[in-house]
Amino acid sequence: MNSQHGTPPGGHSPPGGQRPADTDGRAVTVAAYVALFVLGAVQALIGTFQYSQGPGPLVAICFDVAILVTCILGSRGMRTALGGVLPAAGWLVVTLVLSTAPAGGSVLVTATVAGEWFLFGGALSAVAGAVYAFARWSRPRRRKSGLE
Repeated sequence: MNSQHGTPPGGHSPPGGQRPADTDGRAVTVAAYVALFVLGAVQALIGTFQYSQGPGPLVAICFDVAILVTCILGSRGMRTALGGVLPAAGWLVVTLVLSTAPAGGSVLVTATVAGEWFLFGGALSAVAGAVYAFARWSRPRRRKSGLE
C-alpha cells in the first residue's frame, strides 16, 4: 500500500473507491475524551482532600474555578459539547462518591463554609461549564444563501 494515499501498489483503489477508516485519529480522539473525564475526576479527588487548606473558603473557590475552566477549555479544545461535559461528569461522580458518609460515619467533605463552597460551588461550576459547552457547540449553523 502507498502509505501517503492509502492505495495498494499498482495505483488501484480498494473496491468501492473507499479508503480505510482513520482509526488512528479516532483512537486519539477517544483518548482525549477519556483524559478529560479523568482530569475532572482527579481535580475532584485532590479537591476533596485539600479544599479546607488556606484562609476561609479561598482554596475551595479556586477548585470551583478550576473545574469551570477545565470544562470550558475542554469544549473549546475538542470543539464539541462532550469535551466540556466529560470533565464535569468526572468531577461530579468522584465528589458524589467521596462526599457520602460510609457506614463508619466519618466524612471527607465537612459541613463547613469551605466544604459547602467546594461541593455546591463546584457542582454549579461543573454544570455551568457543561451548559456553556452545549450552548457553544449546539448552535444551528447559519448557511449563506448566496443572495448577498
